[in-house]
Amino acid sequence: MSKLFEELDYRPTPIGPVILRRRHILSLGEDVFEIMLGEEHLMSSLFTASEVALARLGLAELEGESFDVVVGGLGLGYTAAAVLEHDSVDSLIVVEMLDPVVDWHERTLIPLDPPLAGDPRCRFVCDDFFALASSRKGFDPAKPGRLFHAILIDIDHAPDRLLNRRSGSFYSPEGFARLADHLHPGGIMGLWSDDRPDSAFTELLASVFGEARAEPVTFTNPLRHDREFTQTVYLARKSAAPA
Repeated sequence: MSKLFEELDYRPTPIGPVILRRRHILSLGEDVFEIMLGEEHLMSSLFTASEVALARLGLAELEGESFDVVVGGLGLGYTAAAVLEHDSVDSLIVVEMLDPVVDWHERTLIPLDPPLAGDPRCRFVCDDFFALASSRKGFDPAKPGRLFHAILIDIDHAPDRLLNRRSGSFYSPEGFARLADHLHPGGIMGLWSDDRPDSAFTELLASVFGEARAEPVTFTNPLRHDREFTQTVYLARKSAAPA
């Protein structure tokens, strides 16, 4: 049996120390991997339903046969891995501000199978997603101004519960309008939230993109089957160009 607890890495970052740790859950007979920001939980491999749903719901909205996708926020990689399950995805850029998180994936400290770094369609960009979203150059350093079919975001806990103040102006009509500039007409923006659906926020998205909805994702805690959690995936479609 593996150790009951192990800290795999600890690194300082501009927004605080990030820690990758592994716990063995005896009642489940499995290892659980967690990313911490100081004392704050960022992600656990025990709860991944909504991160996977972000990718699957977002890509299900697309029409066509080949797509270029951006994922904002790497974490344990479950959203990116779910994107790469689709053969229709030609390319994936994962934007992650924290270098240690990218390093964990490149060193395969995080046990995704197959690893993200082994897929030639996937590329990591170590940068601030929110800064790139508001810029003219966008998300691909090699191709400034490049457009994408889907941009899927899992960074903050919710639009009004931020990890860091740098992202605050993003959750506004102006911030989303700048993001929409990086999407093809008809492209999809997907956003993960730890909270239940917020009708006012959905209306804000619709006012910018033209079409938006909130998809609740409900799942049970494997350690407490009597307790359900509901998180949200917001989906917004950029209006198609006039004929």
